[in-house]
Amino acid sequence: MRLRERFLDAGAAALADYELLELVLFRAIPRRDCKPLAKTLLVRFGSFAEVISASRERLREVGGLSEGAITELKIVQAAAGRLARGELRSRHVLSSWSSVLDYCRTVMAYGEREEFRVLFLDKRNHLIADERQQVGTVDHTPVYPREVVKRALELSATAVILVHNHPSGDPTPARADIQMTQAIIEVARPLGIAVHDHLIVGKDGHASLKALKLI
Repeated sequence: MRLRERFLDAGAAALADYELLELVLFRAIPRRDCKPLAKTLLVRFGSFAEVISASRERLREVGGLSEGAITELKIVQAAAGRLARGELRSRHVLSSWSSVLDYCRTVMAYGEREEFRVLFLDKRNHLIADERQQVGTVDHTPVYPREVVKRALELSATAVILVHNHPSGDPTPARADIQMTQAIIEVARPLGIAVHDHLIVGKDGHASLKALKLI
């Protein structure tokens, strides 16, 4: 397969998004020209990242896409998230901010529902745990400040980074986002737990409440 040979010789940068999708799909749908299906997926979802991040339910709506092919796409998504998270392990998170953003965008930016995630840090600002706390609707996620702080105490974390996504793509903070962040800060501060930032990610970029001087 010439496409595979080009990938091996020149790497992923030499391939267009539809060609990389072709390679993934061919693993599950051999002996078939996967280029039309790959192009259909890109037209439907917009980009390689959005294709692999799409829910199984939405992927099933695409004609010709088998369950095996959907599983291959979700394996690629899981591998991308695992790789991005690995970049954070054993690092000083605050001095590796680009890795934090890359990870958060990889695992959350293209979600179809809002989710709220917390990165728990130790006193050296190394990552202890990364946990998804809540999953909500397309424009709201319930967050319970005392539960966030309780979990930080259980993990002996001394700082947290809050993260959630905006499925609309626009990462602009809403008033409710700011109020929720302030509520967590007020509960955490007396217990010696710092809130370093609250990141909002979307397919159109990201926003930092700290950089915006909202916290």
